[in-house]
Amino acid sequence: MLIAFLTAHEGVEQVELTQPWQAVSDSGDKPQLVSTRSGRVQAFNHLDKADSFPVDQVVADTSVDEFGALVLPGGVANPDALRMDADAVAFVKAFFDAGKPVAAICHAPWTLIEADVVRGRSLTSWPSLRTDIRNAGGEWVDEQVRVCEAAPSTLITSRKPGDLEAFCDAFTAEFAKVSGVGASR
Repeated sequence: MLIAFLTAHEGVEQVELTQPWQAVSDSGDKPQLVSTRSGRVQAFNHLDKADSFPVDQVVADTSVDEFGALVLPGGVANPDALRMDADAVAFVKAFFDAGKPVAAICHAPWTLIEADVVRGRSLTSWPSLRTDIRNAGGEWVDEQVRVCEAAPSTLITSRKPGDLEAFCDAFTAEFAKVSGVGASR
Protein backbone atom coordinates (compact mmCIF):
# COMPACT_ATOMS: atom_id res chain seq x y z
CA MET A 1 0.00 0.00 0.00
CA LEU A 2 1.21 3.50 -0.79
CA ILE A 3 1.42 5.77 2.28
CA ALA A 4 1.51 9.56 1.85
CA PHE A 5 3.86 11.60 4.04
CA LEU A 6 2.71 15.21 3.75
CA THR A 7 5.20 17.97 4.56
CA ALA A 8 5.71 21.61 3.76
CA HIS A 9 8.71 22.59 1.67
CA GLU A 10 10.67 23.47 4.81
CA GLY A 11 10.50 22.84 8.55
CA VAL A 12 9.66 19.19 9.09
CA GLU A 13 11.29 17.65 12.16
CA GLN A 14 13.70 15.15 10.56
CA VAL A 15 13.32 12.29 13.05
CA GLU A 16 9.52 12.61 12.83
CA LEU A 17 9.84 12.04 9.09
CA THR A 18 12.61 9.45 8.92
CA GLN A 19 11.63 7.09 11.74
CA PRO A 20 7.97 6.74 10.62
CA TRP A 21 9.19 6.45 7.00
CA GLN A 22 11.39 3.54 8.02
CA ALA A 23 8.53 1.96 9.98
CA VAL A 24 6.30 2.11 6.89
CA SER A 25 9.05 0.55 4.76
CA ASP A 26 9.72 -2.15 7.36
CA SER A 27 6.01 -3.02 7.48
CA GLY A 28 5.94 -3.77 3.75
CA ASP A 29 4.13 -0.60 2.67
CA LYS A 30 5.64 2.09 0.42
CA PRO A 31 6.14 5.65 1.70
CA GLN A 32 5.72 8.57 -0.70
CA LEU A 33 6.82 12.15 0.08
CA VAL A 34 4.10 14.64 -0.87
CA SER A 35 4.87 18.33 -0.44
CA THR A 36 3.58 21.77 -1.24
CA ARG A 37 6.06 22.15 -4.11
CA SER A 38 8.51 20.09 -6.13
CA GLY A 39 12.21 19.73 -5.44
CA ARG A 40 13.48 18.83 -2.01
CA VAL A 41 12.07 19.20 1.51
CA GLN A 42 14.39 20.80 4.05
CA ALA A 43 14.23 18.96 7.38
CA PHE A 44 15.34 20.30 10.75
CA ASN A 45 16.70 18.94 14.01
CA HIS A 46 14.68 21.25 16.23
CA LEU A 47 15.92 24.69 15.04
CA ASP A 48 18.99 23.55 13.08
CA LYS A 49 18.94 22.61 9.41
CA ALA A 50 19.35 18.88 8.85
CA ASP A 51 19.07 16.79 5.68
CA SER A 52 16.90 17.42 2.66
CA PHE A 53 14.68 14.83 0.99
CA PRO A 54 13.37 14.53 -2.58
CA VAL A 55 9.68 15.22 -3.14
CA ASP A 56 7.82 12.42 -4.92
CA GLN A 57 4.60 14.34 -5.61
CA VAL A 58 3.22 17.86 -5.26
CA VAL A 59 0.04 17.95 -3.18
CA ALA A 60 -1.85 20.11 -5.71
CA ASP A 61 -1.32 17.40 -8.35
CA THR A 62 -2.04 14.41 -6.09
CA SER A 63 -5.20 12.44 -5.36
CA VAL A 64 -6.05 10.78 -2.07
CA ASP A 65 -7.26 7.83 -4.16
CA GLU A 66 -3.59 6.89 -4.78
CA PHE A 67 -2.94 6.27 -1.08
CA GLY A 68 -4.14 3.96 1.66
CA ALA A 69 -3.14 6.16 4.60
CA LEU A 70 -1.49 9.46 5.58
CA VAL A 71 1.35 10.37 7.96
CA LEU A 72 1.76 13.97 9.14
CA PRO A 73 5.21 14.54 10.67
CA GLY A 74 5.64 17.48 13.01
CA GLY A 75 8.11 20.22 13.63
CA VAL A 76 6.75 23.67 14.47
CA ALA A 77 7.21 25.31 11.05
CA ASN A 78 5.98 22.33 8.99
CA PRO A 79 2.33 22.13 10.12
CA ASP A 80 2.17 25.92 10.45
CA ALA A 81 2.99 26.19 6.73
CA LEU A 82 0.71 23.28 5.78
CA ARG A 83 -2.32 24.82 7.49
CA MET A 84 -1.86 27.92 5.32
CA ASP A 85 -1.84 25.87 2.09
CA ALA A 86 -5.37 25.22 0.80
CA ASP A 87 -4.31 22.18 -1.24
CA ALA A 88 -2.59 20.58 1.77
CA VAL A 89 -5.60 21.20 4.02
CA ALA A 90 -7.98 19.77 1.41
CA PHE A 91 -5.70 16.73 0.98
CA VAL A 92 -5.79 16.03 4.74
CA LYS A 93 -9.56 16.48 4.92
CA ALA A 94 -10.03 14.13 1.96
CA PHE A 95 -8.35 11.28 3.88
CA PHE A 96 -10.93 11.65 6.64
CA ASP A 97 -13.80 11.95 4.15
CA ALA A 98 -12.58 8.73 2.46
CA GLY A 99 -12.35 6.87 5.79
CA LYS A 100 -8.60 6.31 5.46
CA PRO A 101 -6.34 6.25 8.55
CA VAL A 102 -4.25 9.28 9.44
CA ALA A 103 -1.25 9.46 11.80
CA ALA A 104 0.01 12.78 13.20
CA ILE A 105 2.77 13.61 15.68
CA CYS A 106 3.86 16.62 17.71
CA HIS A 107 2.62 19.90 16.14
CA ALA A 108 1.02 18.14 13.14
CA PRO A 109 -2.52 18.40 14.62
CA TRP A 110 -2.44 22.10 13.67
CA THR A 111 -3.11 20.93 10.12
CA LEU A 112 -5.90 18.65 11.39
CA ILE A 113 -7.47 21.62 13.17
CA GLU A 114 -7.36 23.69 9.98
CA ALA A 115 -8.99 20.79 8.09
CA ASP A 116 -11.76 20.79 10.74
CA VAL A 117 -11.41 17.07 11.51
CA VAL A 118 -10.71 17.02 15.28
CA ARG A 119 -14.25 17.79 16.49
CA GLY A 120 -15.50 14.86 18.58
CA ARG A 121 -12.15 13.09 18.52
CA SER A 122 -9.69 12.25 21.26
CA LEU A 123 -6.05 12.99 20.43
CA THR A 124 -2.67 13.96 21.78
CA SER A 125 0.01 16.35 20.54
CA TRP A 126 2.82 18.56 21.70
CA PRO A 127 1.35 20.06 24.93
CA SER A 128 1.19 23.63 23.59
CA LEU A 129 -1.56 22.55 21.14
CA ARG A 130 -3.93 21.40 23.89
CA THR A 131 -5.99 24.61 23.89
CA ASP A 132 -6.12 24.72 20.08
CA ILE A 133 -7.42 21.14 20.01
CA ARG A 134 -10.02 21.83 22.69
CA ASN A 135 -11.14 25.03 20.94
CA ALA A 136 -11.57 22.98 17.73
CA GLY A 137 -13.89 20.55 19.54
CA GLY A 138 -11.40 17.76 20.24
CA GLU A 139 -10.47 16.13 23.52
CA TRP A 140 -6.75 16.54 24.27
CA VAL A 141 -5.05 13.79 26.30
CA ASP A 142 -1.50 13.63 27.63
CA GLU A 143 -0.55 10.14 26.45
CA GLN A 144 2.36 8.67 24.52
CA VAL A 145 0.04 7.62 21.71
CA ARG A 146 -3.72 7.81 21.19
CA VAL A 147 -5.73 5.81 18.67
CA CYS A 148 -9.15 7.33 18.04
CA GLU A 149 -11.41 5.12 15.95
CA ALA A 150 -14.22 7.65 15.54
CA ALA A 151 -15.91 7.24 12.17
CA PRO A 152 -15.22 7.62 9.39
CA SER A 153 -11.42 7.54 9.83
CA THR A 154 -9.00 6.23 12.44
CA LEU A 155 -6.66 8.90 13.82
CA ILE A 156 -3.37 7.95 15.49
CA THR A 157 -1.56 10.75 17.34
CA SER A 158 1.55 11.12 19.45
CA ARG A 159 3.19 13.90 21.46
CA LYS A 160 6.87 14.17 20.58
CA PRO A 161 10.01 12.50 19.21
CA GLY A 162 10.45 10.58 22.47
CA ASP A 163 7.18 8.77 21.68
CA LEU A 164 8.19 7.70 18.16
CA GLU A 165 8.57 3.99 18.88
CA ALA A 166 5.05 3.73 20.33
CA PHE A 167 3.69 5.98 17.55
CA CYS A 168 5.22 3.84 14.80
CA ASP A 169 3.99 0.63 16.40
CA ALA A 170 0.46 2.03 16.70
CA PHE A 171 0.10 3.47 13.21
CA THR A 172 1.70 0.51 11.42
CA ALA A 173 -0.77 -1.78 13.23
CA GLU A 174 -3.69 0.43 12.13
CA PHE A 175 -2.40 0.72 8.56
CA ALA A 176 -2.03 -3.09 8.40
CA LYS A 177 -5.78 -3.38 9.01
CA VAL A 178 -6.31 -1.48 5.74
CA SER A 179 -3.48 -2.88 3.62
CA GLY A 180 -3.63 -6.48 4.71
CA VAL A 181 0.16 -6.30 5.14
CA GLY A 182 1.22 -7.33 8.64
CA ALA A 183 2.94 -4.79 10.84
CA SER A 184 6.36 -6.37 11.28
CA ARG A 185 7.93 -3.97 13.75
